[in-house]
Amino acid sequence: MALEVGAIVEGIVTGITNFGAFVTLPDGRTGLVHISEIADAYVKDINEYVKTNEKVQVKVLSVDPSGKIGLSIKQASPTYRPRPSRSPRSQASFEDKLARFLKESDERQADLRKHTDSKRGGRGSRRDF
Repeated sequence: MALEVGAIVEGIVTGITNFGAFVTLPDGRTGLVHISEIADAYVKDINEYVKTNEKVQVKVLSVDPSGKIGLSIKQASPTYRPRPSRSPRSQASFEDKLARFLKESDERQADLRKHTDSKRGGRGSRRDF
């Protein structure tokens, strides 16, 4: 049986480490579910989500020519929704980001100066104590 990327199969958890869980697949091969692919939430301790000898549904993410198999439990879930890709804003060059930061910083500084002056009564105001 050839594993295809994208296939959802049932496997048995055979080992748990601090970086993921090893799952034996129906054809006898073992794949790794990385800690980031265990659940949609932040996973601090994998033992809170899976146990050794537990049957789990996994999605095949990759099959390496050297035999390594990448798996995902969270993507095998019918309720899984991929996160939207990063916004185009994050693809701007460093120079564009720096220019935008400097402009926004100048605007904030001007805003702060304006508010500070109005609270103090402005320049030249006289206070009688």
